[in-house]
Amino acid sequence: MATVEQALQLVQLLEAELIRRSPDITRHNAYYQGEHPLKYASAEFAKFHGDRYADFSDNWTQVVGDSPVERMTVTGFQASDATSADKELWKVWQVNGLDADSQLGFLGSVINSRSFILVWGDPDDPDIPVVTFEDPSQCVVAYEPGSRRLRRAALKRWQDGNEDFATLYLADEVWKFCRPHLLQSGGKSPQMSDVDEALKRWQPRDMEAEPNPQANPMGVVPMVELPNKPSLAEDPISDVRGVIAMQDAINLLWAQMFTASDYASFPQRVIMGADRPVIPKLNEKGEVIGSIPVDIEKFAVDRVMMFSGKDVKIGEWQAANLTMYTSLIEVAVGHLAAQTRTPQHYLVGKMANLAEGALLAAETGLVKRVEEKQIWSGQGLREASRLIALARGETGKAAALRSGRVLWKDAESRSHAQLADALLKLKQLGFPFEWLALRYGLTPTEVADVIAMRATELDADPVTELTRQMTASGAPMLPAGGAEEPDEEAA
Repeated sequence: MATVEQALQLVQLLEAELIRRSPDITRHNAYYQGEHPLKYASAEFAKFHGDRYADFSDNWTQVVGDSPVERMTVTGFQASDATSADKELWKVWQVNGLDADSQLGFLGSVINSRSFILVWGDPDDPDIPVVTFEDPSQCVVAYEPGSRRLRRAALKRWQDGNEDFATLYLADEVWKFCRPHLLQSGGKSPQMSDVDEALKRWQPRDMEAEPNPQANPMGVVPMVELPNKPSLAEDPISDVRGVIAMQDAINLLWAQMFTASDYASFPQRVIMGADRPVIPKLNEKGEVIGSIPVDIEKFAVDRVMMFSGKDVKIGEWQAANLTMYTSLIEVAVGHLAAQTRTPQHYLVGKMANLAEGALLAAETGLVKRVEEKQIWSGQGLREASRLIALARGETGKAAALRSGRVLWKDAESRSHAQLADALLKLKQLGFPFEWLALRYGLTPTEVADVIAMRATELDADPVTELTRQMTASGAPMLPAGGAEEPDEEAA
C-alpha cells in the first residue's frame, strides 16, 4: 500500500504530464471544430485584411477526423475458448450506452492521439460494471518501466464547480483527492501567490461513508489507453497534426481569392496625364476663392468623369484570373486526401459516373486506415473486456478474454446486392450460416435472433423451408418419389 505522501507525489507527476499534453489537445480540438487562426503570407496582407477573415475557415480537418470513425463499430467480444460472442459482455456494453460513447472515444483518439476506457464495479448492480470512455485532457496512464502494456497507475482529473477532483488508480487501491479551483490572475503580491499555491495543493477527499483509500478488488489498474498510431518509443500521433499545415494553406488561398475577387475581378481603368478634378469653391458673393478635390467615390457611383488636356488618356489592365486560386485549392485538398488516405470523393464533392468496383478501389486506403485503427483500439478494448469480467468476479472468463478478440463491423462499404452475391457464393462453398450473418453486418445478438426465427420457420413448414435452402445452395433436387428417375437414353 502507498502512503499519502507517495500517492500525492504520484498525482503531481501524472498531473504534470497532463499539463504537458494540454496545448496539443486544445489545438487539435480547435482545428477539428473549425477554429483556425489564419496564417498570412505577408505582414502587409495581415495588416489590411487580417480582421476581415479572422473568423473564416474552410474546415477539412473535421472530414479527415470523422471518415475513419464512422466505420469503426464494435459488434461483440469473444473469448479465446468460445465459438460465439459473449452475451453478458454485450449486455454490459449496451447498458452503459457504449454504442454511442465508443464513437466519442474513437473520435477522441483520432483527434488527440489517445483516449481511455475506465471500468469500475457498481455496488448497486454487481452484474453490470460501470464502463466509460474518458477524454485525454482528463486522464493519463503510467506504465511500468520498459513496458507499453503493464499499467502502473492511472489518474483522472476534472473540475466541477469551484473544485478540482483527482482519482488515482493503483493495482491494489484507489485514492481520491480534491482542492479549490483558483482562477489565475495577475498583479498579486508574492504573499498572496504563496497562499494560492498552498490552497491549490491536493488534499484527501472526505468520502464520508466509504474509505479513502479504498481497495481495488480487480487487482489491476482499471483504466486502459486507446492509442492512435502508436510508435515504439514516441507518443501516439494524432491524425489532425499532419493536416494542420495544409489546412492553414487552404484557408490562406481562400482569403487571397476573396480579396482578389473584391478588388481585381473586373477590368480596372486608370486616367493618365490629367490632374485630379476639382470643384471651384465660391464665397457668399459668388467669387472663386479656391477649389475642392472631387470625391473619387462619386465617380465610382456616377460612372461619369470629365477630363481636359491634350495628354489625357485611359489605360486598362485585365481582371484577375480567379481560377488560378481554385486550382491551387483543389491541389491542396488532393494532397490532404493522399496524406490522410481519405477518398477524394469525401473531400472534393464531385462524383463521376463510376462503377461500384471503382468506388471500392478508391476507398481502399480508408479501409486499410480503419483496419489499422481497429488493431490499435482492439488491444485496449480486449483488455477492457477483461476488466469487465474481473469487476464481475469472473476470473476464469477474464483469463480467456485476455487472449480473446473484438468483433468489428466490416470496414468496407458495399451495396446490399454485391454483399449478398458474395455471401451466396461463400454459402455454396460451405461456410456456415452464422458466420455469413456476421459478415453481413449483424451483431451476435441479432444473429441469434435470426437463427431462432429460422428454427421456428422450419418447425412450421419443414418441407418448404428445406426446399428453399437446397435451391439457394444449388443442391440437386430429388423427385417426389425420393429416388432419381432413370435416364431414358441410357435405358
